Amino acid sequence: MTDLRTRDEGRSSDPRTEPRTDRRIEQKGTPVTIAVRPVAQGSTLAGNRLPRRTAWVVLAASLAASFALFGLLAAAEGSGFSLVGAAVVGALLYLAVSTGLSAAVEGRRQAVDRFVTGLVTCAFLLAMVPLVSLAITVIGNGVARFDAEFFNSSMRNITGEGGGALHAMMGTLLITLAAAIISVPLGLMTSIYLVEYGRGRLAKIITFLVDVMTGIPSIVAGLFAYALFALFLGPGVRMGIIGAVALSVLMIPVVVRSSEEMLRLVPNELREASYALGVSKWRTILKVVLPTSIAGITTGVMLAIARVIGETAPLLITAGFTANMNYDLFSDRMQSLPVYVYTQFANQGNPAFAFLERAWAAALVLILIVMLLNLIARLVAKFFAPKTGR
Repeated sequence: MTDLRTRDEGRSSDPRTEPRTDRRIEQKGTPVTIAVRPVAQGSTLAGNRLPRRTAWVVLAASLAASFALFGLLAAAEGSGFSLVGAAVVGALLYLAVSTGLSAAVEGRRQAVDRFVTGLVTCAFLLAMVPLVSLAITVIGNGVARFDAEFFNSSMRNITGEGGGALHAMMGTLLITLAAAIISVPLGLMTSIYLVEYGRGRLAKIITFLVDVMTGIPSIVAGLFAYALFALFLGPGVRMGIIGAVALSVLMIPVVVRSSEEMLRLVPNELREASYALGVSKWRTILKVVLPTSIAGITTGVMLAIARVIGETAPLLITAGFTANMNYDLFSDRMQSLPVYVYTQFANQGNPAFAFLERAWAAALVLILIVMLLNLIARLVAKFFAPKTGR
């Protein structure tokens, strides 16, 4: 047993009048003296910490000084007020002042921490600016044609105002659904092979090819699908199924990568427990591995669909564009929302504002579809994820 005896030397009744207290600790007969500095209760600066409100006060003061400076410059030169410039200068001033105060009070380590935190926050806000600006612009310009006619009519025999994008919406849904039917089974079975069966050189080659396919430009996928069908059906062929094949080329590597990561997250103990009960490997994959990772796989599939649903170049080459309704993927041209936006903007007629309104409305519909797919992916990941706990 260790014999610990503590004795205070020269301790006064008021810690504020004594800069430090010498405390002697005797352990196994060896005295050790340490210095303990008392800290006044209720004082943040006494503990070498800035008050919590300091960051907000410095930020408000920096922005106020920057906006005042840019206002004076605009008034002196007679030019317009630069909101972006004032915000950037205010952010830089905040970083400098907050880092200097932290270095003076809290020390170098905390100053670096505050500087990096402020830098990351500013980068996040800077990244949010184009996203918020894009959302405001699309909503503001697209809501003008967000009416019933836009959703229940096509562009057949429409040369000016009016018309809608029903044919483009149906084309997008049919082409994307066909692409998912093609790519999801192929991608899922490829990921199962890489995780459960793949060993040696063949698995490495497949992994390398999947990585290469991930970086293929969308226009190359469209040219590949067009060239493939042109060999059998002749040049100049345009069909919805060709567009689905082009999109599936872009979807397969995304599905493979996301499914592979989800399958690798399944604990090996679950597989071993199934094998110990005499269950075969394929039934273990079907009954244990896939149900455990189904939430992550579904999320990856939804994100892959959201990634390809807005592609324009491959669909422009393979499916073409038309003003008529077409529900047959294997016959004639088929319109899609991305191509609809492009054609309305590129081929403006009279009046031009009608074409622009339809283009913005179709872009808004496309964004809403992508948001809906992401929301479905989140809900699936939440409700179908394996329950943890007892």
